[in-house]
Amino acid sequence: MMQTHESLSRLNGRYSMFRIVADGAGAGGSGFQFSAADSLTSKDMETACGSRILEGYRPVFDAAAIERLRAAGGELVGKDNMDEFGFGSFCTNSAFGVPRNPFDPERSCGGACGGSACAAAAIDGHVSLGVSTNGSVCRPASFCGVYGLVPTYGRVSRHGVIDCGGSADTVGLLSADPGRLSEMLPVISGRDPRDPTTSAQPGPWPSGKRIGSVAVPEESLEGVSKGVLSAFESSLEAVRGMGVDVEMVSMPSMRYALPALEALISAEASTFLASFVGMRYGRQDGDLALKFDDYFTSMRTRFFGDEAKRRIILGTYSRTAACRDRYYVKSLKARLHVVSLYKGAFADHDAVLTPTAPFAAPRLDEIKGMPPVEEYGAGRLTAPPCLAGVPHLSVPCGYDRDGMPMGMQVVTDHWNEGALLAFAEEWGSAFDARRPEVPP
Repeated sequence: MMQTHESLSRLNGRYSMFRIVADGAGAGGSGFQFSAADSLTSKDMETACGSRILEGYRPVFDAAAIERLRAAGGELVGKDNMDEFGFGSFCTNSAFGVPRNPFDPERSCGGACGGSACAAAAIDGHVSLGVSTNGSVCRPASFCGVYGLVPTYGRVSRHGVIDCGGSADTVGLLSADPGRLSEMLPVISGRDPRDPTTSAQPGPWPSGKRIGSVAVPEESLEGVSKGVLSAFESSLEAVRGMGVDVEMVSMPSMRYALPALEALISAEASTFLASFVGMRYGRQDGDLALKFDDYFTSMRTRFFGDEAKRRIILGTYSRTAACRDRYYVKSLKARLHVVSLYKGAFADHDAVLTPTAPFAAPRLDEIKGMPPVEEYGAGRLTAPPCLAGVPHLSVPCGYDRDGMPMGMQVVTDHWNEGALLAFAEEWGSAFDARRPEVPP
């Protein structure tokens, strides 16, 4: 069903999923509708990346993924709300409000692309574009009970992505219908001369080899909530019922993935965000009577949020001459080690299976008192595949006693998205996923 500007605005008033709803949405009679995270540039809508410092920025070009979906007959109906520059675990760091989980508006949608997951859950047949750095697609998918796919790093062009951590940022897809992932991934994938990180690898279309065996790291089940553990164990039985061999394995070094990825993201972000000084992009309404450095300082102080400032300070510190080898270079070595761990697992199994998040969506009032270190810990299960750049998928796998959804994460080897797409469609037929009750 095509959504109109009126119906989208009504949904947005209830869930704050969109940063902007497109004027005239639904009037063009296009083949399908989609939305995109506010970190993907769009030439007909403001792009702010969840930050006041970019408020008013109207790009003159579309991001490659948006461009390709439009060329395939898609209509961009809105820019999805997100954590400022992708910094956050619960989508509570946006300068433009907090998206509300459609299963319970008092709970988080997950971050950073919470608005994208909310739209995918609340609108029938909808597909959203998100950008994953550390679980920014899969964790919101888990919290909102939808499917979230992150392809191999380099499969989809990053042209038009406002970077958070450039060596990990990957454009992904979210939808309540796993078939939509199979339809849309080939559309947005492929070589792009505007992005030197894209690969000429052939696509795994229409489908890859079926997953026949999975490895489950024992360490991934430590520290997860009782509800997540129960849902995941039940899902393992369902996976076995699909004829898939399940083996418990040990991958203890995976615990280094989260600190390594956070160190890399912060270091890269402090560099990428150096251009946002209230002059060349976005806000340009500072006091021009100030001295050069004072002007930049005043604009960044006023318009960056707390988490962005924290990342800039942390990343700048880790890149200093005294700390570079201790943090940044060591994190690059950890990335290679995590890649080797996955390669070892894929030598004997088709995929690695874990819960997507250690808990279901928390209440927004619980998040307010959560220290940053605990908030970062929400990404410990999504960090390894993001650090390694391997494709991964979150599928809904159960519901806790409050009816909140939980997800299971499937990880395959580089360039093997076809196996994930096949698994998603098979799982969609086997698992009875619930949809939130969304008022008309």
